[in-house]
Amino acid sequence: MTDPTPEQHPFRGAVTLDGPSGTGKSSVGRGVAARLGASYLDTGAMYRAATVAVLDAGIDPGDAEAVARTVAAARIEVGTEAGTERVEVDGADVAVRIRSAEVTRAVSAVSAVPAVRRQLVAQQRDLVGAADAVVVEGRDIGTVVLPDATLKVYLTAAPEVRAQRRAGQLGLTEAAQIDDLAADLRRRDQYDSSRADSPLRPAADAVVVDSSELSQQAVVDRIVALAQAALVTGDRT
Repeated sequence: MTDPTPEQHPFRGAVTLDGPSGTGKSSVGRGVAARLGASYLDTGAMYRAATVAVLDAGIDPGDAEAVARTVAAARIEVGTEAGTERVEVDGADVAVRIRSAEVTRAVSAVSAVPAVRRQLVAQQRDLVGAADAVVVEGRDIGTVVLPDATLKVYLTAAPEVRAQRRAGQLGLTEAAQIDDLAADLRRRDQYDSSRADSPLRPAADAVVVDSSELSQQAVVDRIVALAQAALVTGDRT
């Protein structure tokens, strides 16, 4: 009798997808979730929503105490369906606004506040706990939020490649604009990697996937194969 193939097993468990900004985590995460029949959680959207709350309150993102109070008072809600993005702050739809340059510039400072991270991590764990199968993307999911996940992936790409992809999303074509995007990505990488609370880094048992030379579909295929193999063998890698 032959062993069952991975495709014969419905996926049950959690896939964490960490990595720096601009690697395509959201698109890849949604694609993987759809293929696995899993829920999907974009934790980065939660931190961006928190940043919207801070900016709307007129708070300096560098004022950690005021940021923590503001986020604690905000009602931040995100959807978990792979095919639909729902992000709300106090009942207002902010799914488009969270991708704005204003929010992008401030989100690292807001997300570095320990009290903000504790609040949102607790909310993330509640959302994950309600799902039989889930793909969760962010920056500290495999290291902090879900250290016992079925599969941990760290998705990365060269800053120049990430800048080109982000420019395409924003409709930017000038070389100087793309160079500025690459510089911003490097600065954010440095900021997020050096923060004291939940720094950006791969989990010790994460599979590192460099998407610099891969299409989005190829990355999705790779991670789905890893998830199916982890389910069958009990191995994360």
